[in-house]
Amino acid sequence: MITREASPAPTASPPAVQKTSATLVLGLGNILLTDEGAGVHVVNRLAQEHAARDDIEFMDGGTLSFTLAGAIVATDSLIVVDTAALGAEPGTIRVFEGDAMDHFVTTGPRSSVHEVSLSDLLAVTALEGLLPRRRALVGIQPLEMDWGDRPTTEVARAIPAACEAVMDIVKRWQS
Repeated sequence: MITREASPAPTASPPAVQKTSATLVLGLGNILLTDEGAGVHVVNRLAQEHAARDDIEFMDGGTLSFTLAGAIVATDSLIVVDTAALGAEPGTIRVFEGDAMDHFVTTGPRSSVHEVSLSDLLAVTALEGLLPRRRALVGIQPLEMDWGDRPTTEVARAIPAACEAVMDIVKRWQS
C-alpha cells in the first residue's frame, strides 16, 4: 500500500494595497427611482457641505458594480449610505457598524434594485483579505421606489439626519 502526503498548500497573503487615510462615504441608489436614490442624495449634500475636507472622500456609487471594489479596498474606513428594508416607518434611519453591518447586508431583506448587492461587493473584498477595518451602513427606510426624480417627503426629511449620522461616525472614528 502506498500512501502519499500532500505538501501543504501555500498560504496566500493579501495583495499589498496602499490604503488611504481618508474615510470613503459611498452613496448608493438610483436617483430616477424616488426613494431608491436616497444614498446618492445624502452623499451629494455632504460633498457640497464638506467640499474642503481632504480626510473624507464622497462618492456617488450609483447602483453598484464590481468596479467599486477598487475604491473599497483602498480605504480602511467605509461608510455606505443606502435604502434599507428596516421594517420601520418611511424615513427611519438605522446605523449598522462592523459585524452588525456585515450581518445586516448578508441576512437582511433586500430593498434595492442594484445590479450587484452590497453583500456581494463586500464578499469580494473580504475574500481578497482587504475588507475595510471600519465599516458602517447608514440605512434609510424607503416609502416607495417607483419612477420619480426626487425622494418622497418622508425620505427627503430624513436626509439631513442621515448626513448628521454619517458625520457623527466620521468624527468618532477620527478621535
